[in-house]
Amino acid sequence: MLGRFFDYIEIKTKITSTFTFLLTIGFLLYQRQDIQWGKTLVFFAGMFFFDLTTTAINNYIDSKDNGQILAFGRKQALLIIYVLFGISVAFGLSLAYMTDLVILFIGGICFLCGVLYTYGPLPISRMPLGEVVSGFFYGVVIPFILMYINSPEGTFLTYSLTIETVSLSLQVIPVLTLLLFSVTPFAVTANIMLANNICDLEKDIAVKRHTLPYYVGKMALPLFAGLYYMTYLSTILQVILGILSPVVLLSLLTIIPVQRNIRTFLNKQDKATTFNISIINFILIMGANTLAIFLAVILDRI
Repeated sequence: MLGRFFDYIEIKTKITSTFTFLLTIGFLLYQRQDIQWGKTLVFFAGMFFFDLTTTAINNYIDSKDNGQILAFGRKQALLIIYVLFGISVAFGLSLAYMTDLVILFIGGICFLCGVLYTYGPLPISRMPLGEVVSGFFYGVVIPFILMYINSPEGTFLTYSLTIETVSLSLQVIPVLTLLLFSVTPFAVTANIMLANNICDLEKDIAVKRHTLPYYVGKMALPLFAGLYYMTYLSTILQVILGILSPVVLLSLLTIIPVQRNIRTFLNKQDKATTFNISIINFILIMGANTLAIFLAVILDRI
């Protein structure tokens, strides 16, 4: 029973959200930011359960479109979606109650886009936006929420809300720091979707599913490689700007196996044999960055 459930929600794919969460926790610790563990754990639970929900919705919808066999009967599978969604909403509303309207608004956008990613008349996954959307929510929104709920009020933005006006003021330096930090999780997450769509291009065209590789054509492969190179550039820039410790430069050593994997994928794009390169590169880059940041935290405390 548990094995079928893990298969249905593809538990192995949860590395994307979990790694980004850990990477950001390391960043906050290095910045000597006091972590509000209550809020942080509530956020993790809501994030994790909603990640499970979106995967379950994706598999449920795909089973209708391509005859994919579900691990459960359709009624049971749908019930699981409702339960997971309910749990994630409960955690999300709890976090909003513990924080403010910013988290409520962003959380609402996350839930909306997560559902519309594979559900509706024109799912996001069937458009040339899948890479950007997945990269943005996993790579930018997760770090933002974690940083926002653990930073002093006004660090990232201030707002006022009245019946007549809504005003919003952004703090430029913290926002730019967030965006630079988010380059790595954004790029490696987007590349998993990009690799999947490149491998499925002919099959997708046959069912009138026009993803990003359909529109960019041969440029999809240079884009795949370029996104990985962006992660190394962002790490170097963060060290130069003093955002991260020079110790994090150790993570640049992953360029050796990552470059080898890039060449392999450029030579052959096949779902069965080379798609998993995008997952391996994700683990290499995110794992090395996370470990390097935590190493910097330890050395900084000595």
